[in-house]
Amino acid sequence: METAGTTGDIGGRGADAPDGFAELRAREFGYLDEGGHTYLDHTGAGLAPRSLVMGSAERITGGLFGNPHSESPASRASGLLLAEARQAVLRHFNADPAEYAVIFTPNATGALRLVGEAYPFTRGAGLVMSLDNHNSVNGLREYARARGAGTAYVPVSGPGLQMDERRLRAALSARGRGLGLGRGRAGGRSRGLLAYPAQSNFTGVQHPLEWIAGAQAYGYDVLLDAAAFVPANALDLSRYHPDFTVVSWYKVFGHPTGIGSLIARRAALARLRRPWFSGGTIYAVSAQAQWHVLADDEAAFEDGTVNFLSIPDVAAGLAWINGIGMDRVHAHVTALTGQLLKGLRTLRHSDGTPMVRVYGPRNADAARGATVALNVLGADGRIVDERVVTRDSAARGISLRTGCFCNPGAGEAAFALPLHRLRSAARKQLGSLEDYLELLRLPSAGAVRISLGVSSQPKDIDTFLKFVTQTYRDRVPGAAGLAARVGC
Repeated sequence: METAGTTGDIGGRGADAPDGFAELRAREFGYLDEGGHTYLDHTGAGLAPRSLVMGSAERITGGLFGNPHSESPASRASGLLLAEARQAVLRHFNADPAEYAVIFTPNATGALRLVGEAYPFTRGAGLVMSLDNHNSVNGLREYARARGAGTAYVPVSGPGLQMDERRLRAALSARGRGLGLGRGRAGGRSRGLLAYPAQSNFTGVQHPLEWIAGAQAYGYDVLLDAAAFVPANALDLSRYHPDFTVVSWYKVFGHPTGIGSLIARRAALARLRRPWFSGGTIYAVSAQAQWHVLADDEAAFEDGTVNFLSIPDVAAGLAWINGIGMDRVHAHVTALTGQLLKGLRTLRHSDGTPMVRVYGPRNADAARGATVALNVLGADGRIVDERVVTRDSAARGISLRTGCFCNPGAGEAAFALPLHRLRSAARKQLGSLEDYLELLRLPSAGAVRISLGVSSQPKDIDTFLKFVTQTYRDRVPGAAGLAARVGC
């Protein structure tokens, strides 16, 4: 079995080797070409390298590991590997262990839930969010609402669907109505929570990390959703200091699934108040007297028994991706994104009209990641039903994503849905998705998402561009199985 270092060196050919990632694909992801697959959904999930899966199996079957809530030899072995995994996460993000703690969760969503349920929302400490957010971040507003706190959304605008920085400053400085927040901290208490993504999972827009310090200057804690950002970008927590950062590791290196992390500043953790306790989170508890004492470290937030057989794979995965080099991964996917965007611009019907409409930044030089959202257009300019694209691409062995990608705000901005129309839909009880689409007057309620990663190659992009051209050029939606409306 190859080690992470050998794999990362990509055959020892050096950073300038033009075919280094092709060799990596053949060695670690050969099952793609062996099975005739074109995988274009890296924002949905990274792919598992063969060496990581094999290494995991050898570790588990070659040792004895038990529940870490004990002092037995098997438990100590698990505890040691868990500690090593925490250290590996901190090293990867260049985070000072004195400032940051690593809490293992089932995924980024689980990390967000930990923050939402325990954050001290009040009428004077509300929630500010980007309209461009995953639904797992949007769900924080329910915790805020339950405690009487206001919520403000900051719009995204322009052809690139970037967040409106002027409106962000207005919300943070409490000029927006309904939050009742002041500038700066009072008695060490936060004035609220700003939650936004480092990279949009819909458009690939990368929102400025400089906003972290800016929001903190207004007295806010900052929650950074880094799930779509960290698979191909370095995040330096010695330079940027979000109070809470959430990630899902399967998006970075494919294996294991079911493991995420909340990387939290220890000072911010101390302000959280958990609404319950569980096995593994307390030092002492009484059933009859009804008191408990929470642990004063990461254990206070890791409910029950952590996934002690899989969490060590995070350390192995980080060694694997760092062996390749995040700078090289970034350069690789950036070049492929440029190829994809350039190719999309060339897709034309016979009369010269475009075959696709791209949402978000139109070139790889902009602040964007390797996630590209688009709709296929028929010869009459109408959107081709995304469900048809799903069906047709699957028949060609292409795995891509369609829908709204659990990001309704970015979708509403992309399709320019007015607020009054969305509110009217909320007041009606309709019988089907098609009824809602009719009410919202949507030509489409979703898009096609192409996302690239470490295993991607130029031929994957060529396959997709050829598929679009051969399948939809000069065709009209509604004819030969093409419909006019889509679902999300």
